[in-house]
Amino acid sequence: MLFRDRSDAGRALAAHLKEYARRPDVVVLGLPRGGVVVASEVAQALGAPLDALIVRKLGVPGHAELAMGAIAGGGVRFLDRELIRRLGITDEVVEATTALETRELERREEAYRHAKPPLEVRGRTVLLVDDGLATGATMRAAVASLRERGPARIVVAVPVGSSSTCAELGAEVDAVVCARTPEPFLGVGAWYESFLPTSDEEVRSLLERASPDQGPASEPRYSAS
Repeated sequence: MLFRDRSDAGRALAAHLKEYARRPDVVVLGLPRGGVVVASEVAQALGAPLDALIVRKLGVPGHAELAMGAIAGGGVRFLDRELIRRLGITDEVVEATTALETRELERREEAYRHAKPPLEVRGRTVLLVDDGLATGATMRAAVASLRERGPARIVVAVPVGSSSTCAELGAEVDAVVCARTPEPFLGVGAWYESFLPTSDEEVRSLLERASPDQGPASEPRYSAS
């Protein structure tokens, strides 16, 4: 079964997260860009506040979709050193790619937040949401960055993911919810009818519409589509 789009995937994922509904300690963080669309649906369904945790994949030169690592705010960098060694990628290439993606990360911070501080997560349960998990490099950088902010629990939640990556991440966070783990996995986009790029404007609009201070909804909504 394919998800129609990221919104459909978010509603389906929310059905697996009912235990977090109506809880004042829960916040939802989406990974831009596409993960914010999924996270928006999850936050609405659970009645939880929404924010973004901005990360950037470090793509292999010439194969941008293949992650050799990722970076996040606060100077966090995760590197897949085994992949880097196997492909013979030099330190100079890694540093140049990191510098390029750091500039883009900073641009997105400004574009999405307009100097607004991030949502407070200290002592809270954070649902960290993306549109899928392949290698897990981007999510690992997000988790490392988030830990610096002192959450009580970190729950990684995605509509679809590689079964091996979901299992590996389960040893690194408090819980992992992968709504679907198809085999063979093939890639995140293979499980969406529409996997068009999400724009900065769409991310900004979703974040602006979600009040960071909203309380739990009286009647959470779910859809298992």
